[in-house]
Amino acid sequence: MLDAYADRWALVTGASSGIGAAFAQRLAARGMHLILTARRRERMEELAKDLDTRHGTKSAIIVADLSDPTAPKQLFDEVKSRGNTIELLVNNAGFGFVGEVSDTDVDHMLRMTRLNIGATIDLTYRILPGMLDRGHGAIINVSSLAGFQPVAYMPVYASTKAFVLHFSEALWAETRERDVTVMALCPGTVATEFFGIAGVAGWLKKRRSHTPNQVVKSALKALDKKRQYIVPGWRNYLLSLSIRLARRKMVVRQSMQFFRPKRKKDDAKEA
Repeated sequence: MLDAYADRWALVTGASSGIGAAFAQRLAARGMHLILTARRRERMEELAKDLDTRHGTKSAIIVADLSDPTAPKQLFDEVKSRGNTIELLVNNAGFGFVGEVSDTDVDHMLRMTRLNIGATIDLTYRILPGMLDRGHGAIINVSSLAGFQPVAYMPVYASTKAFVLHFSEALWAETRERDVTVMALCPGTVATEFFGIAGVAGWLKKRRSHTPNQVVKSALKALDKKRQYIVPGWRNYLLSLSIRLARRKMVVRQSMQFFRPKRKKDDAKEA
């Protein structure tokens, strides 16, 4: 399906690194022009220069912090003012946090919710109607394997990704007969900057299952097939199914073994 998107525009959020940058690289290789948005201009400028050199595609850069409630509309208005018609929207921007309740900053959690959920809703509902009017287009919303279950020590993050999964599946059902695809991408642990931002740069990073390029490759194959969601990797896919069969109490208690933060040395001595 994306072979027909050559010379059309994609909007990728969180495009400065990780999965977002990988999407930009693979879409440019298919001939798509890109609107890249994130907070870090220098990273996006380097990426845009590389894409132009490799593929000769156009890249527009819009610096935005989408956790600001006003930013998604400003981004949409800027895209509209440039006359760019979005054929593919990749709602990738997001972050996580792993920690105990006593170490959790409520404002940080609210900011996470505004970014992971609020920006996804905002951009989807602003861009999707145009796709439906034209009778073609696609949206990829980046969820997570964590969206299939409650996860101890990262309840807000897992809950935001559960929302993104259900939101995308519902819109997939609504739009599929109008030649528009809304798909949720649900990767497991991916080798990105997520771990450092979440505060678990060491121990959780060792459990990563895929690279950003592997995740994006799986996502675009699934989008070609107009799938409603994709879990990259057969082990992760089987895990997503097994979670549905297990008792919910057992699932969330099991998550404690995998996501329990390591205590600081001083804390361990006091304990």
